[in-house]
Amino acid sequence: MIEEHDFRYAMESTRVVVQPERVIETFGSTTFKFLLVSELMDEVNAVRIRGGRIEAERPRIVSPHNFSKLLLDGFGDSAREYADWMQENAQTFKILRYGFQFKKTDFEQNVVRDSMEVVLGRLEDELAAKKDPASALISGVDDAWEVCLLKFTMDLIQRSAGENVNEWKRRGLI
Repeated sequence: MIEEHDFRYAMESTRVVVQPERVIETFGSTTFKFLLVSELMDEVNAVRIRGGRIEAERPRIVSPHNFSKLLLDGFGDSAREYADWMQENAQTFKILRYGFQFKKTDFEQNVVRDSMEVVLGRLEDELAAKKDPASALISGVDDAWEVCLLKFTMDLIQRSAGENVNEWKRRGLI
């Protein structure tokens, strides 16, 4: 289990070296490929490269009424009060819901005997040569690599949300 200080360290240490050019599609699912590079803590000049796919489901607009149904499952009175407030402010309050799936079928990992900087540089050059707009290169922490990947997905949601909302507005959906 990851301790709170390890979680915090992983969040602070996550760095996106190559950002995908694409954002999450407004009206369809989007697949991103990732390479997550981390130094092994018990070996010198040993780096683990993890790769795989993340599929972002089509974002959805969730009404306050429907959100309150999701929110209240297993929650108490304060959640009910918050849900009531959301329903009262339904005209001005919308929630975006993003879903992700980690495709373990495409998951790979390798250990490379070289420095972190050299490995990141080589992978960055390879991604630049491929010109894949859905690829990301992430530098992170080995023990808490999944936290690093989740941090990347949250940042991707933040990058995509404005574009998704603008597209919904252009189409008169919100």
